[in-house]
Amino acid sequence: MAEFKVMLVNGSPHERGTTNRALDEIEQALVDDGVEVGRFWVGAKPIAGCIGCKHCASHDGECVFHDVVNEFNHLAADYDGFVFGTPVHYAAASGALTSFMDRSFYSQAMGGVNIYPFKPGAAVAVARRAGTTATFDQINKYFTIVQMPVISATYWNDVFGTNAEDASCDAEGLRTMRVLAHNMVYHLRCKKAGEAAGILPPAPEPPARTNFI
Repeated sequence: MAEFKVMLVNGSPHERGTTNRALDEIEQALVDDGVEVGRFWVGAKPIAGCIGCKHCASHDGECVFHDVVNEFNHLAADYDGFVFGTPVHYAAASGALTSFMDRSFYSQAMGGVNIYPFKPGAAVAVARRAGTTATFDQINKYFTIVQMPVISATYWNDVFGTNAEDASCDAEGLRTMRVLAHNMVYHLRCKKAGEAAGILPPAPEPPARTNFI
């Protein structure tokens, strides 16, 4: 049985495209480190955005739309870390992944069964030419709102290429993916060692909300 489980999410409408190629590099490095890897493709069908109905708040984190988001949430609860990959669409993450992450993170927080806090997360952005750093910043914001450690590498987590074949020529980008994977495992092992030594997450602060009027 593997020491850890890490979920790789492909937010591209193309299941075997450039984003998948970047995630393949991460998967191989994780497997080399003895990690069990899960793969989840958000698919090519439209994904509804969050409508703020708060159905999830009274249904243990279940979104009112029964689609890939609920499917993912059920699977993801059993994982120790996450990598979300996306192509760049107009200097931002794909619309599908944005809706997917909006609803996954919101439903878990509102439902009180949050699968994310203190589990490491990493963002991966792929593009033909530009917009990766804006996309990278966008995805990282999901992690920092739910107390997820952000896993970095030796460069921003970018891979370039019009297609998977092009991406295979981005030696620096693929190296970054491997470094990211090894850093993810290092963090997980440090976390495990800390817990074994009695170092646990801090007690939660009582909630506080300020409305700016």
